[in-house]
Amino acid sequence: MSKQTYRLTLSCRNRPGIVAAVSKFLFERGADILDARQFDDQPSCRFFMRVEFIADAEAQQINAWRAAFLPIVEQFGCDWALRPVAERKKILIMVSKFDHCLVDLLYRTRIGELAMSITGIVSNHPRESFGHLDSQDIDFHYLPVTPKNKEEQESKLLDIVARTGTDMVVLARYMQVLSDNLCRALSGRCMNVHHSFLPGFKGAKPYHQAHERGVKLIGATAHFVTSDLDEGPIVEQDVIRISHADTPDDLIRKGRDVERQVLARGLRYFVEDRLFLNGKTTVVFPD
Repeated sequence: MSKQTYRLTLSCRNRPGIVAAVSKFLFERGADILDARQFDDQPSCRFFMRVEFIADAEAQQINAWRAAFLPIVEQFGCDWALRPVAERKKILIMVSKFDHCLVDLLYRTRIGELAMSITGIVSNHPRESFGHLDSQDIDFHYLPVTPKNKEEQESKLLDIVARTGTDMVVLARYMQVLSDNLCRALSGRCMNVHHSFLPGFKGAKPYHQAHERGVKLIGATAHFVTSDLDEGPIVEQDVIRISHADTPDDLIRKGRDVERQVLARGLRYFVEDRLFLNGKTTVVFPD
């Protein structure tokens, strides 16, 4: 039987004995732990754990492991997952006019930097707008949005998510505000990149707002989408220095580089099981 690598992730209310129970479980099954991270968030009394290990276990045996782990889940009240590292998470990308983040994600996926499967591209612009892209025959869904058809188009989007088994919807500069109903339906499964260092300069034209205020740093933020616009739990952020000589166009140009990096890092945290939601914030175990 060949060895495979697996990840076990869990979160629960903090209580004594969680690490001991998990370690004993893996030890009894001959698992070799490669990496183990844990964090006790004292303000929320929540405990978070990520364990990567090697084991002689095929798919059928791992299903038996999942069943055997249930008593620990029930004892500590865990939200948890156990999956093979080779099993790629499924990502649906949404994009509008600006395609720099989309292009970057396609490239990083193609070279193996982002170990994920792209289930489709959704846009409110027609496919002809992206004819220059090497999308590798990824399904493209044109869903133009107007005030009259917004509910219908969002229903179609949810059908795509369900049909493809999508794990995460990524708004890669998708410039349509999602309805409250869609935000609830995708709660914890939708990540956005905002072209600003949140919180601050929210809404339209953040680079122009920043320029008018004479800022010396601009940035980008990857965050979970909620019904509170640009207020969801923050996943990743970065900044770049600018000067008084930079125009709004310069800020946009420089900001695009930051947006690409921030979204790619935030998405990598998700596909590598390093990202946990914790109320209005997140826990991230860096590599």
